[in-house]
Amino acid sequence: MEAEYSDANLNGAAEGIRSEPGIEQDEASGDDVTGSVEEGPAPAEESAATATGSEGGGLYSAGLEDYGEEEDQDYPREFEKFWKLTQESPVDFSAWTSLLQYIEQEGHMCAARKALGAFLSRYPYCYGYWKKWVDMERRSGFINKAVQVCLRGLQLFPLSLDLWIHYLSFLQETLNMNLPQSALRIREAFRSAVDAAGWDFRSDRLWEMYADWERDQGDPRAATAVYDRVLSIPTQLYQQHFHRFKELVSSHSPREILSAEEFLRLRSEVMQGCAAVTPDPDGGSEVSPPGLTPGERETDEHEQKIRELLVARRQQVYESNELEVSKRWSFEEAIKRPYFHVKPLDRAQLRNWHSYLDFEVGAEAGAGPGGRAELLFERCLVACALYEEFWSKYAKFQAQRSVDRARNVFKRACEIHLPRKPSMHLLWAAFEAARGNLKEARRVLEALEQSVPGLAMVRLRRASVERRAGNLEGAESLLREAVLQSQAAPLRSFYSIKLARQLLRVQRDRGKARRVLQDAIDRDPTDSKLHLALLDLELSTAEPGQSEGPVLQCLSRALSCSLPPQTRLLLSRQRLEFQQDFGSSVQSLLTAYDEHQNLLNETASVKRRLENGDCEEEEGEEPEEKKVKSEDGLVATPIDHTTVSMPTPPAPLMGGDLNSSQAAYNYGAWYQQQYGAYGYQSPWNYNQYYPPS
Repeated sequence: MEAEYSDANLNGAAEGIRSEPGIEQDEASGDDVTGSVEEGPAPAEESAATATGSEGGGLYSAGLEDYGEEEDQDYPREFEKFWKLTQESPVDFSAWTSLLQYIEQEGHMCAARKALGAFLSRYPYCYGYWKKWVDMERRSGFINKAVQVCLRGLQLFPLSLDLWIHYLSFLQETLNMNLPQSALRIREAFRSAVDAAGWDFRSDRLWEMYADWERDQGDPRAATAVYDRVLSIPTQLYQQHFHRFKELVSSHSPREILSAEEFLRLRSEVMQGCAAVTPDPDGGSEVSPPGLTPGERETDEHEQKIRELLVARRQQVYESNELEVSKRWSFEEAIKRPYFHVKPLDRAQLRNWHSYLDFEVGAEAGAGPGGRAELLFERCLVACALYEEFWSKYAKFQAQRSVDRARNVFKRACEIHLPRKPSMHLLWAAFEAARGNLKEARRVLEALEQSVPGLAMVRLRRASVERRAGNLEGAESLLREAVLQSQAAPLRSFYSIKLARQLLRVQRDRGKARRVLQDAIDRDPTDSKLHLALLDLELSTAEPGQSEGPVLQCLSRALSCSLPPQTRLLLSRQRLEFQQDFGSSVQSLLTAYDEHQNLLNETASVKRRLENGDCEEEEGEEPEEKKVKSEDGLVATPIDHTTVSMPTPPAPLMGGDLNSSQAAYNYGAWYQQQYGAYGYQSPWNYNQYYPPS
């Protein structure tokens, strides 16, 4: 009896609300609001058509920005002030509530429609504002517009029990119940309500309202059908439903509350179990055949036994449902805030939602698909609509069932609830790209970049989509554009390094890559990461016998810039190692050695002054040399003029190809450690061979 939760659950409600005989007309039209009106399409027809949209887009993507843009456009001056604040900071919930408080007091319907439409497009789970909007339209005499608002709210928030109940009450109060179409439309609305939200653990009020309405219509058989459905659904007041069902059975004859098929079946079982014995005129006895003829009526005893058998059958369903309720009771008790709010939930409730979802998904996997897990996800996302972790979990769950269902989850998350959260958009783009839908992946990433400009992760993801698609020129263009548009120097350098890597590793164009880094160094000469990236490029791409010139030129250029002392020391050591291993001129090696010694002396001199307190320092600030790490990640170590310990260099920025060459140039520390006991001296202690210059 479990009904799958889907967009189609609203179809009955949407189709039922049209301008048919029985619904009041708007006072503004000049028609009588108490009589019937001519049949024909009404403003609600557009909403009805939207509600019947295809799965994966139509239901949840409906917006409200275009609603109510007719009539007067002359808004109050105070409204414009409040409205401007919401547009300048759309994520400021307090600005929205101030605007809505103002329009509620002002009573200007065009302003109210504009404000409520924009607010509820962004926060559709705020039931209270849907109700306020409906009531404002109704008080102003716009009955059909009030119906439109109800339908639009139920499209965007189909799990709202309160909105369903308000909508059903609205229909009962506004429809002309003397017309047969009115009862039919209300019944269809009830069916749509329980299909959409009746599986909620706290849906008892809706079910009781449905059963009571059927009884008030003089149809106890329909009321029995309502109880038959709810008795198999785990709800909070499951015992109350069974108690009221037994009251219904005891107050009506079985013929009145059961379908003809079930009544005949139960009566046959009763009659077979206790066959009636009647006296024979000849003095004997005669056993009547099972069942009764159509013209006969059951005795009180037969009716009572049919009632008992009827209740016994439902008792089995009730006990099975009671077991399901007990499995979920502790989870439900831990839910302290089932409604939407922008304030964060505490960790205990978040953990409870995760545990509850895992339980329901596991139960569904063991018992076959039934829709309970899907409904629980929908309930969870009312309270946790602003948490990306639950949307991604839901999308993963739906992806195992249907691509369209998963896409619908991403669409709702990214376009309604989390328009400025990059993680969900990146997941959506990856989801589409993995299924070959590159056009949609591009659209998602471009929309995110327009909404939240300047995010490096988004631009890099766009470039990677183009690279995987084989559009290398497109990937290069995106990265070049990022370099040109970046205002901050660190971000500009970051994009330059990424572009150089793309050109070198993917497009195999060493010349372009070198020019990119050289241009970046010209713009930002003090960025050590650019110098290290260029050094990596030269070391990893140089051909045998031709590497000395470009590498030494790169190192000399870097050492001539105002880089941090530790970075300059690192580069100087690398120059010595490189010239020792690959240099062709002893004189160049000696010159490099002298420059390295001068740099060591300068660094040591600064360190001694700091240790002796000769340099003025700000109170509470540690000396620069005593900091654990510099901005380049190098550990500051004491400097020995005779034996230089080699710090671990930072990881290369061009993809890791420099690791082996750097290891080859780091002989000094390794040999000193391994062979120091045998009298091995650091290869950079040239004083034993050459006099200081």
